[in-house]
Amino acid sequence: MRTLMVVMTVLAVPAWAAETDIASFYEVSTEGTSTRLKAGDTGKVVISIKSKNGAHVSDEAPLKIELSSKQSKLSKEKLTLADSVSAKKEDPRFEVPFTPTAHGMSSVEAKMTFFICTEKQCSRQVKNITLPVEVM
Repeated sequence: MRTLMVVMTVLAVPAWAAETDIASFYEVSTEGTSTRLKAGDTGKVVISIKSKNGAHVSDEAPLKIELSSKQSKLSKEKLTLADSVSAKKEDPRFEVPFTPTAHGMSSVEAKMTFFICTEKQCSRQVKNITLPVEVM
């Protein structure tokens, strides 16, 4: 009987993991990002990872954000958890100044890799976002 219970438990874990959508445990926000600038002005890219439902962003697994833009100069292009402007116990928030180099529509791209953890699992997340900027 005990062996049967162990087997049932082992079989149930993958089923739980398959049913749980890890994306429901966080959201990526760009609120506060500069979306309109005058040419030559400096704006900022803001990216925050907000955990939900008892989950957290792992501070033990690697967190990496790679920023790029063909039309803007970024003050920093590679970010890690150490670059977060929020307190250590809070969800990470990043703020990076940038200056557009051309008039018209511009954008900043971010490739994010991080781990979201719950009591039962940690899952690697990869998100690509594009932040449009109008330069007048």
